[in-house]
Amino acid sequence: MKNRIVGFLIIGIAILIGFIIYSFNRAMVTIVSQSCSHGSTCPMWGSIDFQTNVSAVIMVFVVIIGIYLIFFGKEEKIITKIEKVHEQLDPKNITKENYNDILESLNEEESAVFEKIIESKGSVLQSKLIDDEFTKVRITRILDRLEGRNLIERKRRGMTNIVLLKHSGN
Repeated sequence: MKNRIVGFLIIGIAILIGFIIYSFNRAMVTIVSQSCSHGSTCPMWGSIDFQTNVSAVIMVFVVIIGIYLIFFGKEEKIITKIEKVHEQLDPKNITKENYNDILESLNEEESAVFEKIIESKGSVLQSKLIDDEFTKVRITRILDRLEGRNLIERKRRGMTNIVLLKHSGN
């Protein structure tokens, strides 16, 4: 989520906290003024003041965090080196014919997996490569070898990896 949106949400929560503090304080003042016969020397008045002040400090702290996120929170760039390399690949050039030299240098298993990546236009989730022919462990080992040959790169995405072609076949 973007930092500005989070900042606005936090300030909204702080305003809600402020309303709760105000409502609670008004209710407590009403209760204490009716039930305490000692006047302003009653220990309940001190307790109300302390709790109100602590709550106000917490609310101000939350507002400061929200303001910081809105004005000073930097957005992280999601585009990584791997994705930049992938953007440079022309999807029109990602065909089996353009990768024949590479495919010929691979063993049967590596070639089959590499072809699946080519058929996916250069990017595919690792979990999509798993089928009846290759187990999860086998795919991982094959991708390790392809990555070692500098043909692909893997980028973590949640519970799986995205597999990207690293260079063009031309």
